[in-house]
Amino acid sequence: MKNMSPWWIRIPIIFFIIFGLMEYFIDSGEKPAFIEYPITQFFLLMVLLILIAIELILKSIENVMFQTLSSEGKERYLESKSKQLEWSWGKKMYQKLLGSKPIEAEGEIILDHNYDGIKELDNKLPPWWVYLFYATIIFGVIYLIRFEIYGDYDQDLEYELEVAEAQAQIEAYKKTAKDLVDVNTVALLTEASDISAGKSIFETNCVVCHMADGGGGIGPNLADEYWILGGGIKNVFNTISEGGRAGKGMVSWKQTLKPLEMAQVASYLLSFQGTTPANPKAAEGDLWVDENAPEEESAPNDATPDKETDSTSVVINE
Repeated sequence: MKNMSPWWIRIPIIFFIIFGLMEYFIDSGEKPAFIEYPITQFFLLMVLLILIAIELILKSIENVMFQTLSSEGKERYLESKSKQLEWSWGKKMYQKLLGSKPIEAEGEIILDHNYDGIKELDNKLPPWWVYLFYATIIFGVIYLIRFEIYGDYDQDLEYELEVAEAQAQIEAYKKTAKDLVDVNTVALLTEASDISAGKSIFETNCVVCHMADGGGGIGPNLADEYWILGGGIKNVFNTISEGGRAGKGMVSWKQTLKPLEMAQVASYLLSFQGTTPANPKAAEGDLWVDENAPEEESAPNDATPDKETDSTSVVINE
């Protein structure tokens, strides 16, 4: 039996084939499967141990069968096993790409130059080098035609396109990553889960100053249309984040609440608008009008009264 490959080659090859198939078939998003799902690390360890165990079993079986052979058979087996696999095609390709003469044939290409017994051989350039040189010429011609003659994109345009693509990816990620919200990207949350979370935060941190129904106490009334630092989701989010008026306003909550939590509580307290608290505090601040709100349709003009007909102007045609 000829030894096709040693165990230290077989085991890594089979292991990495199984590892590649696992990564291909397991959907783990942007992370490798063995990082996203730690259980796969145990699976890979078991695969490695099984491969080693198989090699040990095969080696044991081989030793047992070897002992059953005759002396002549053992000699033939050891001789066959000692033969290494020869990659004849690879050797021929290597010699062809190298293009060098064997030592026995160097007398055919030796030059007349003789420097203190040092002679020079007239070797040709290696074919692999010549082919690579031809490839660079072809590449250069294509590059010249594409970018210099037809004026395809240059490095500046390529940079701008890549920056624009990266910016689009960042914006898309921000839409799904609520914790990255800020005063410029915050939007009114309407999902029941967000409103419920905002209510819980409000009842824990805000009721003492604004009352449970938003009517106001130490803090202003949240149910009317008057706001000290501006209404709307962006202004309210900014007030919660940065705090109110210096010295007498609300403290900043950005060190206590996450951006998503501030967006949730801001969305919840805006739901007080239009309600009637039990003991509403007097309005404070200025009347807030959202400039981005759709304009209300104006009431239709009063119907034009029917034009009175002067009886004297009626002409009866006989």
